[in-house]
Amino acid sequence: MNIWNTTSDFILLGLFNYTEAHLFLFVMVLTIAFSSLVGNALMILLIHQDVHLHTPMYFLLSQLSLMDMMLISTIVPKMAADYLSGKKSISPAGCGLQIFFFLTLAGGECFLLAAMSYDRYVAVCHPLRYPILMSWQLCLRMTMGSWFLGAADGLMQAAATLSFPFCDAHEINHFFCEAPTLVRLACADTFVFEYVMYICCVLMLLVPFSLILISYSLILAVVLQMRSREACKKAFSTCSSHLSVVGLFYGAGIFTYMGPKSYRSANHDKIVSVFYTIFTPLLNPLIYSIRNSEVKGALRKCMGQCAALSHN
Repeated sequence: MNIWNTTSDFILLGLFNYTEAHLFLFVMVLTIAFSSLVGNALMILLIHQDVHLHTPMYFLLSQLSLMDMMLISTIVPKMAADYLSGKKSISPAGCGLQIFFFLTLAGGECFLLAAMSYDRYVAVCHPLRYPILMSWQLCLRMTMGSWFLGAADGLMQAAATLSFPFCDAHEINHFFCEAPTLVRLACADTFVFEYVMYICCVLMLLVPFSLILISYSLILAVVLQMRSREACKKAFSTCSSHLSVVGLFYGAGIFTYMGPKSYRSANHDKIVSVFYTIFTPLLNPLIYSIRNSEVKGALRKCMGQCAALSHN
């Protein structure tokens, strides 16, 4: 097979065909993506406006919403433009940027969720020492560390992926550039890179996930010792929102990057990718708004202020 000119564009085959059923699904995906953007933007606005939410926990939540908004903005506009215009090409530079931003945000979210689990551990197990153990300085360091580790992984994988020569078959059977999908088109031996990439994905997923498990094991041990039913209920409600988000995010991530190749197909990969790049960002603000009394209170207050302004 001839080596393809790497200065030429890749072709993204996309998610949908031009049928009535797929057009309906396309509109649904756009609606979900727009709702995700609005929901996460509203979450950031509420946290910024309400002084009662100016705590490390809600600052970390605002960073999660920011990552989700950026993730949708990295993928959905290009996918929608390709479908509507019929032009499905993407330059190698554009592909590299998508890989970089996707892995930066997905990797950063892994570590951010671990930081949020530590915050919940301190809040439940050491409430009186919370201002010391979860200081603003530590909170900012964990946030910056999450962004940095995600960016380091994204830069390394994007640069390494695009360093390969690509063959004639330059069609990417996906709706965005993802490193594992692009590597399959390489016209070279990619075994070492795929092995290293697998190790990186395992570390990016399992190290934060292990920290989350440790935090919640310690929380569970403390909760089981509580004699007050009201205290137990409050502790579980404090952690349930975060646990729901962790389950959604890590379930999809582990299925995509750590599952056996023999059980995977391009269509399955695309469906799972839709779930954690478009659908999960919508669930995050919903989970935190429905299950969190402080966020609901801030939303009611904001709506009351808007209503008062409209009457004036």
